[in-house]
Order: sequence, then C-alpha cells, then structure tokens
Amino acid sequence: MKTRLIYFIFAGLLLNLSSCMVGPKFSAPETDNPEVFANDNIEGDSTVSLEWFEVLGDSILINLIDSALSNNKNLLMAASRIEQSRAYLGFTKADMYPSFGYTFESQGANFNPNTGAKSDFNMHMGGASVNWEIDFWGKFRRSNQAARADLVADEFAKEWIKLTLISDVVEAYFQLLDYDRRVEISQRTLDSRTESLEIIGKKFYRGVSPELDYNQSQIQQAMAAQAVPLYKRQVAITENRLSILLGQNPGPIIRERNTNLTIDSVNIPVGLPSELLLRRADVQEAMQQLKAQNARIGVAQAMRFPSISLTGVLGVVSNDLSTLFDNGGIYQVSGGLLGPIFQFGKNKRRVEMEREKTNQLRLQYEQTVLVAFQEVENALISVNTLKEEYKAITDQVEAAKSAANLSNKRYDGGVTSFLEVLDSERSYFNSEITASEVSMQRLSAYVLLYKSLGGGWKIPEELIEE
Repeated sequence: MKTRLIYFIFAGLLLNLSSCMVGPKFSAPETDNPEVFANDNIEGDSTVSLEWFEVLGDSILINLIDSALSNNKNLLMAASRIEQSRAYLGFTKADMYPSFGYTFESQGANFNPNTGAKSDFNMHMGGASVNWEIDFWGKFRRSNQAARADLVADEFAKEWIKLTLISDVVEAYFQLLDYDRRVEISQRTLDSRTESLEIIGKKFYRGVSPELDYNQSQIQQAMAAQAVPLYKRQVAITENRLSILLGQNPGPIIRERNTNLTIDSVNIPVGLPSELLLRRADVQEAMQQLKAQNARIGVAQAMRFPSISLTGVLGVVSNDLSTLFDNGGIYQVSGGLLGPIFQFGKNKRRVEMEREKTNQLRLQYEQTVLVAFQEVENALISVNTLKEEYKAITDQVEAAKSAANLSNKRYDGGVTSFLEVLDSERSYFNSEITASEVSMQRLSAYVLLYKSLGGGWKIPEELIEE
C-alpha cells in the first residue's frame, strides 16, 4: 500500500516536471521615443534632491505632506488593494500543489446492497484523501504569473497615488498661499481706497472736487470691497480641498500668513535622459498589467487541452465502529483525464478574447508613455516661460506702484485729473494680483515637472554615461 502511494506521488511529480507551459512569452513593447527632452535647456545641478520642495524651507508644507501620507483615504485603499493582491497570489499558487482532505462515512441498512439479500448491513469508513490536478499545460503557473504581475502593478499603483498625492498637496498649498496674498492685496487696496474716498468726499462736499471724481472713487472702493470676499471664499474652498487630501474633515489649515516662497534655489540639469520616464510608477503599472494579461492568454490556451488529475484515499473500514482500526488500512488510487471535444468554438474564442485584451493593454501602455512625454515637455515649457513671465510681471508691479504714487501727488498738486489716478491705481492692483498668480503658476510648474518625471529630476546612477 505504501509503495503504491509512493508511486502515486512520484507520478505526479514526474508529470509536473515534464510538463510545458502553453501561451506566449512576455516581451516588453518597444517605443520610439527621443533620447532627451526637446525643451530641457535649463542650466543647473543634476544632484538636486528628489524631494525638491524641502529646499523651500517650509516646515508647514513638510508636515502637511507627512500627514497626507499617513491619513489620505485613497492611499490607504491602495495599500489595502496590495494586501488583497498578495492574498490572491497565495490563493492561485495553492492550485499548483495537491490538496489534502479527510473523510468519514457511516452506512446502515436492513439489506446488503452488494447481494440484495435482506439482512442487517453496517459499514463505517474514515481516512485521508488527496487530489492533484497536474499542471501539465501550465494553466496554474500562468495564472500565478498573472497574479504576481497584478500584485506588482498594484504596488506601482500605490506609488503613483503617493506621488500624485504629494503633488496635489504641494500645489494646493501653493494655491492657498496665492489666495492669502490676494486677500492681503485686496484688503490693503480696500483700506487705501476707503481712505481716498473719505478725502475726496470731503473735497466734494466743500465744492473743491467735482461729483464725477467722488463717484469714480466710490466705484473703485466698491471694486476692492468686492475682491476681498471673492478671495476669502477661494481661501476657504482651497482649505477644504487640502483638508480632504490630508484625510480629515474640511476646515481651516494652520499656516503662516504672507509666506513668500521663492523657487530660485531649485535648478534642473540640462539633457535629462528620456529613460527617466521608464521609472514612472504609472508606466511600470501599465507594463505589469500587460504582463499579467499576457499570462492569461496561456491560461485560456491551457483550457483547450485535457486536464490530468490524480486521486488517492488512505483509511480504514469496518462493519462495526468498535473494530474500525482492527482490520488494517485500505487505499484507493485513481487517475483521470478530462478534456473538451466540441464546444462550438467556445474555447477558441476565449483565447481570442484574451489576445485582444492583451493588445488593448499594449496600446494602453504605449499611450501612457506618450502622455508621460507630453507632461514632461509641457512642464519644461512652463518652467522656462514662467520664469521670464514672472520677471516681467514683477517689473510691471514696480512700475505700476511708482506710477500710482506719482499720479496721486500730481492730483493733489492739481496737475492732473482724477482719471489718471484711477487708471494708475487700477493698473497697480491688477499687476499685483497677476504677479501673485504667476508666482503660484511658476511653483506649480515645478510640481508638475516633479510628478511627470516620476518623482524628481535627479538622474539615477545607472542612467549616467561613463
């Protein structure tokens, strides 16, 4: 009995070792991409830290990022999906090995089922069983390959969610500081125009200034008054958006007011290699999804061939429970072959479906790479042009401020009309608001570049040519 069971196990191992795997081998798709980025002409140091926003020296921002990485719900769900995929990998791996079980059966009758004669009949049987479907065609191994690739894809998906979360938090924080500055600019302008309105009002009632000057001053004061609640509303909305990213209820964000972040200390190396994009988590995720789907073609092809199974039982049997272990052991060994013959093309169509799904994911991978290049090029263009734009708008602010001061002096001296004062003050206010917006856009462009390059622009050692 033991010898037969040893033969049984040996036969299963032999079939597994001599088996083959049907289905195509995976090969990474080749993409026709440039070696470097077209708009990367910024001089700088290639050793910049990947966490470039740390050089801004804003401890509040760093704390916000840490809080988001600990509490963001989307990131926590991504971590849970990884654990689910890891469990499923173990689930599919178990199919490649024999399954062991136990059985106990008890029968009683007033006739003998073997002879048909009427007499008391009792039988009690208990034992252990083993069942093994031999993975001769690689169905279970291909399924395990797919599960493993799905697990890796989920890990890359988590990394991409993490990177996106960091970028979203930083960008929302920059937007919040922008709206803080706009509120401060609007409030300062409102206070100034309210003071001017009082002065012109007194002149009007004394008959020194015309009513038109008084009305124009009222309009300008009302416009500034309208801007204050507008930007306060944007502050509250941005605080709520940032709170959700932090995984907490909407509410105020504690921060220092009038923080002036500069980007001049951050540089980008010239000649960034396009291979940087290959490390992007979403690109790697798309690659692993393609790899998993490619393995499922093998699963579908294996289902077109017969399955080979071995079954064995080892136990004891007796007509009386009291003598169940007195009659020695019993065993049963069997093998089976089950396969399709004619199913109207169902199995063939299953393979075709999996092939088309694989083709779709191959195209999805290529599209992901194309979009990645687009995002990098757009970010590089933005970094380049916004630097020039910010320089121009800051010059405009200084000129507008000087013009506003001179116009007020000329008006007080009776040299010019109040219309000149209104025009210069309006230009000064608009240029300050625009400067705040461009400053935020410039910071956001670096955030986009950080994200589009998959986590920064430091060139890995393996990509540096000797």
